[in-house]
Amino acid sequence: MEKMIFLLLLLFATTQASAKIKLPNILDDNMVLQQQTTVKLWGEAKPNKKVTITPSWDKKKYSTTSDAHGKWLLHLDTPKAGGPYKIIISDGEAVELNNVLLGEVWLCSGQSNMTMPLNGYTYQPTQNSLNTIALANPKTPIRMCTIERASSKVPLEQCATNWCENTPGVVANTSATAYFFAQMIEKSLGVPVGIIVSSWGGSAIESWMSPQSLTAFPEFDLSFLSSSASVDDAVNKKPSMLYNAMIYPLRNYTIRGMLWYQGEANIAKPAQYELLQPAFVKATRELWEQGDFPFYYVQIAPYGSSERINTAMLREAQLRNLKTIPNSGMAVTMDIGEELCIHPSRKQEVGERLAYLALSKTYKLDGYKCRTPIYKSMKIEGGKAYLSFNDCDMNVAPLNVPLSDFEIAGEDKVFYPANAVIQKGTGLTVSAPEVPNPIAVRYGFKNWVKGSLFDTSGLPVSSFRTDNW
Repeated sequence: MEKMIFLLLLLFATTQASAKIKLPNILDDNMVLQQQTTVKLWGEAKPNKKVTITPSWDKKKYSTTSDAHGKWLLHLDTPKAGGPYKIIISDGEAVELNNVLLGEVWLCSGQSNMTMPLNGYTYQPTQNSLNTIALANPKTPIRMCTIERASSKVPLEQCATNWCENTPGVVANTSATAYFFAQMIEKSLGVPVGIIVSSWGGSAIESWMSPQSLTAFPEFDLSFLSSSASVDDAVNKKPSMLYNAMIYPLRNYTIRGMLWYQGEANIAKPAQYELLQPAFVKATRELWEQGDFPFYYVQIAPYGSSERINTAMLREAQLRNLKTIPNSGMAVTMDIGEELCIHPSRKQEVGERLAYLALSKTYKLDGYKCRTPIYKSMKIEGGKAYLSFNDCDMNVAPLNVPLSDFEIAGEDKVFYPANAVIQKGTGLTVSAPEVPNPIAVRYGFKNWVKGSLFDTSGLPVSSFRTDNW
């Protein structure tokens, strides 16, 4: 009889445990929810069970019923930034989420330059890291959520992660680019900031794209996704493998926008990248169902052999996509590259340049300009090329200083190092004694250069060329 009672109690306990609400890992204590919008909360309960959510910011009860598989999703209205708050979720047994803030949430993705933490990599430091780590304090409302690396041939509902407070130990291992971005946004707006970092070193853009978005690119063989064979090597370069495991599970988490730092893994095919990047953004926006949310990306920095132009061609593809991708912006890094290292140490400039874009374009702060000048047109006169630029109210800089990394060519298409200088009244002039009749100019159009051309606020100008050879 005692054995029977024990078995009944065990069955009851098991039934009770299985009835408890299950939440995805990204819905966690310490999280930041997007302010002043409608956010989604979701999870699992018993099938056809009433689920009630009560957030402490308005104490309203939001209810829904789980479906036949136990899945449920609820929409909550969020007020202006603040907290900490508590959220109680119940299907008869309550689950609590504590220390929740309302503020600005950004998804940060890409490859190793997005992953690179404040602690840096082996032999590759991150500048200003010690000071930044030492000053990290939970009282500063920046929260971090780093998605653990994973891959899958099918879309997953869950990913391994948790939300963390702003402590030195956490910050040291957080994406430096994402953290410096969050730091600038928090200081400027005075609101909590949450960063969700989903990145993988060496990953190709196609690995972050859905199978549906890649059907327009027949060069990618997607048949392996439906095969029983395992994928053991280079999963970070296989189509859709990271999308399935590290993007798809996040789709219900409401964000303000997305940061993207990737491209080095695709330098061998810049023309293809120029088509892939807009398709990636379009598909990601469709997955989130938030319209054309802001998409700000980093143009890869110069690095590598100066005898090839793969990196320059990829930078050109990224530059062209400014016109192709709506509601986008690009942080230029021509001045911070390192010839022998693919990972620039000056991540603070990268994060802050992304933040300037967000503050100006998304948050509508005025009083400063954040878009670097872009080559517009060229006029040939008297053996010299005169260049003009868009987004350049006060012209390019510096004035009357010889500029490096310019080349000029005539009809023979042979480029020679050029004399380039910005002169008051005439703008940027480029010439070379070897080219009496120039027809083309290039600036920084090599793998490795040290940028010399800026705007008057100190932002570097992207490499460019006037030809299409």
